[in-house]
Amino acid sequence: MTASYARMLWMQFRAELVKFWRVPANAFFSLALPLIIFIFFGLRDPTSPYAPGATVSTGAFVMASMAAYTVGSVMVFSFGIGVAVERGQKQDVLLRASPLPPAIYLLAKVMNALVFSLFAMTLLFVFAHFAASVNLSAIAWISLAGRLLLGSLAFIMLGFALGYLAGPNSAPAVVNLIYLPVAFGSGIFIPAQFLPDFIRGLSPYLPLSPFAQLAWSVLGIKTDRSVEGNLLLLGAYAIVFFLLAVWAYRRDTSLKFT
Repeated sequence: MTASYARMLWMQFRAELVKFWRVPANAFFSLALPLIIFIFFGLRDPTSPYAPGATVSTGAFVMASMAAYTVGSVMVFSFGIGVAVERGQKQDVLLRASPLPPAIYLLAKVMNALVFSLFAMTLLFVFAHFAASVNLSAIAWISLAGRLLLGSLAFIMLGFALGYLAGPNSAPAVVNLIYLPVAFGSGIFIPAQFLPDFIRGLSPYLPLSPFAQLAWSVLGIKTDRSVEGNLLLLGAYAIVFFLLAVWAYRRDTSLKFT
């Protein structure tokens, strides 16, 4: 029985991976867009301090910021838009009639998102190293990737919630409308000290802020909270988004099957 479940998981994971790669929009937003943003922000005098008096270079700061943005966007876009589109195609109805356990279906999606996130980060790391002279130790690179993958659970849950709340046609607009302003407000693109006062006061509590701080702290940047504090806050967000996703799932299921 265990071997059977393992085979089902492997086959479903392969299917999810192929499906994700075959959608050009996924590859663009997850791979190309972070590199384009890095070119605009990270290659402008990349070896200079990212802020007055800072010891971390602009290239390293933007690289860490884009790594957080990339992982979060893969989770939110792949689950948010992906689940909404599959609902529109009635794949959830087909899944309900198939012998595939829902847990296998969801776990395969999570595995696919983690693998794609790791690939996207690796591409960004290599580009930043050669284009912006971002040099970190092997332990630092691994720590950066590991922290972001660990903290990505909150964005997986947010993606699921949006995937069941938004329709298949409105999902891209809804996800962008939520994710991009949160990214700007969290200091991903512009350091928080340069944001308007009312946004700067809100910034530490936006979900992408503790996520980005996990990345920045690897570089030695002083953050509002410790690594444990940021993970705890992300865990709280994960619980809230999970409860929202469960409510949205039950609401959608009730409308379709009762």
